[in-house]
Amino acid sequence: MAATRERGWWYPYIFVGCFVVVVGVNGALAYFATSTFTGLETEGAYQKGLIYNQNLALAKAQEEQGWTADTTVTPGQIGTDGAKVEVAISYRDRDGKPVEGLAVGIDLIRPTAKGLDHHEDLKPLGKGTYGGTFTLPAKGVWDMDVAATGVGVGHQHAQRFVIK
Repeated sequence: MAATRERGWWYPYIFVGCFVVVVGVNGALAYFATSTFTGLETEGAYQKGLIYNQNLALAKAQEEQGWTADTTVTPGQIGTDGAKVEVAISYRDRDGKPVEGLAVGIDLIRPTAKGLDHHEDLKPLGKGTYGGTFTLPAKGVWDMDVAATGVGVGHQHAQRFVIK
């Protein structure tokens, strides 16, 4: 005579199987959580946070200074070595007079590709205008961070432009 099993003999297997699935899924989630994005958005975030009020004070001082900066970016010839671009920045004080004697530097940043960023210094062209001609390694979107410094004064601004 054949032996018959009791009803519900497989219930413990269901219980164990569910635990195996839960432990497996939790293990996979723990692995992906520790092996992918660290969550670090900014290097030195704590230090940058500490100087936040100093940055606000500098921005307020720049606003009170009343300077304006008119930036002109003129694309030039595009060749195999890159795209030429002419940059001219005119600084005026609160009364509209040209601001002379500044050291103006620009950081050209490619937001879509690392390794193409570089720094350039602009030369005084006269009457508060500073400029230069540079070759960018690629056409497309570029960000330009401008910093002008003089004796006890400074001015910063940024601009995005596209080379087609």
